[in-house]
Amino acid sequence: VSVFDTESGLLLETLWAALYPESPLGSTPNSLALTPDEELLFVANADNNMLAVFDVRTLGKSRSLGFIPTGWYPTSVRVTPDGKRLLVANGKGFASKANVNGPKPGLKLPRASTREYIGRLFKGGLTVIDLHPAKDFHAKLADYTAQARRCSPLRPDASTWGERSADNPIPLRPGDPSPIKYCLYIIKENRTYDQVLGDMPKGNGDPSLCLFPERITPNHHELAREFVLLDNFYVESEVSADGHEWSMAAYATDFVEKTWPLKYGHGRLEKFPYPSEGNLPVAASSGGYLWDRAHEAGITYRSYGEFVYNGATPRDPARSKVKNLVGHIDEWYRGFDLGYSDLKRAERFISELRRFEAEGEMPRLQILRLPNDHTHGSTPGFPTPTAYLAENDLAFGMIIEALSRSRFWSQTAVFVVEDDAQNGSDHVDAHRTIAFAISPYIRRGTVDSTLYSTASMLRTIELILGLQPMSQFDAAARPMYNAFQATPDLRPYRALPANISTTTKNTASAW
Repeated sequence: VSVFDTESGLLLETLWAALYPESPLGSTPNSLALTPDEELLFVANADNNMLAVFDVRTLGKSRSLGFIPTGWYPTSVRVTPDGKRLLVANGKGFASKANVNGPKPGLKLPRASTREYIGRLFKGGLTVIDLHPAKDFHAKLADYTAQARRCSPLRPDASTWGERSADNPIPLRPGDPSPIKYCLYIIKENRTYDQVLGDMPKGNGDPSLCLFPERITPNHHELAREFVLLDNFYVESEVSADGHEWSMAAYATDFVEKTWPLKYGHGRLEKFPYPSEGNLPVAASSGGYLWDRAHEAGITYRSYGEFVYNGATPRDPARSKVKNLVGHIDEWYRGFDLGYSDLKRAERFISELRRFEAEGEMPRLQILRLPNDHTHGSTPGFPTPTAYLAENDLAFGMIIEALSRSRFWSQTAVFVVEDDAQNGSDHVDAHRTIAFAISPYIRRGTVDSTLYSTASMLRTIELILGLQPMSQFDAAARPMYNAFQATPDLRPYRALPANISTTTKNTASAW
């Protein structure tokens, strides 16, 4: 928080609102309030779910007094005119929740199928804190501060997670050696765990919520069964606008968080820019993206369709204006376009893999978009949802089979996640999603119920490649140590064929 002299415009001082000195980006201070006597300043740290409190009586010598826990994502803080109470509006309410009545087909009541859509779960909330009498408030502030720190996973040293064995292939710190050299990071679109893997015999699934069971997604199921089933994995995001930001930066800016509801909540605003993937510079994280960290570390990298824009037709080469991605994309790999087959995307990636094999090296970080599990709903002329999922599943299997039979397999780890989980129901939480870790170093045939998130996956990639964290969230995230083992199992994967048509189209009467 910067303090200026309003007459001269000179900067008087800068207040550090984070929990710890020199914490990475991620506190997101977005609202300020002064007491009527202008002695205390309260700063809403949206992403820390707390207020920072400062004594500002002496300009240029302000000091931090501590922190106050709030609800989820405080967006406004105000002091009542009498100075006796502090009011905090929490934009996302107080807790996430399951959404068994969330988006799912077949419900007959009007709009019932979206009554627990993730964007409708945020009811907001108000926190009221007594500031009077002042001596009581200051006495409580030490307890408030201790609670705020207990509620945060961020620590001054965020590199020590106790469950890591000494021979784990995932390093303890960036720069430590790892037998894994290459990371492929695959981003898919919008599924919850129960929607796809809810029918798995092992793991915490609800078969009644499974829309795309093993008959439709045999490779998703076999890969989860053969490598590791992650049944306690969550996205930090709500929708694709913040989902691709979280997937690539372990952070979404306050601008993104506050603008996506305008777009998603009001479908008529077609001209409103999509606040993500490089469309608007103000949406970009100042902490950088995964490719920025690779660039800084001198790690070779390439994006297939992520933060990349296509031309007017599938024949037009892709482009990117995003810093540090120019010259690091596959121009002939098509990004998000539901009129283009994931099977063609898989074929393109595999052809590039063959080229890299012939050349003897491939980029150490590759980011690949495989988006058609998004589906086009019941829109006439587009593939049915089951056809889209079957296509996406087969493409997924083809990519893993090709990579597992390549010369690079013994040094490779593949990480797969949905950018968000907005388009489905889940009996645990609306943010729980399908995720995969695939490598010779995976503890094969296991279920890992460790609580992980997208930031955990990013942290694991960073540790393997020697990259520094991008935000407080990947800095504090639990790496995926429990999913890996020291001894590699080099058995390749064989893709399973589709059990249903991948080309069946919706008719005008599709339900």
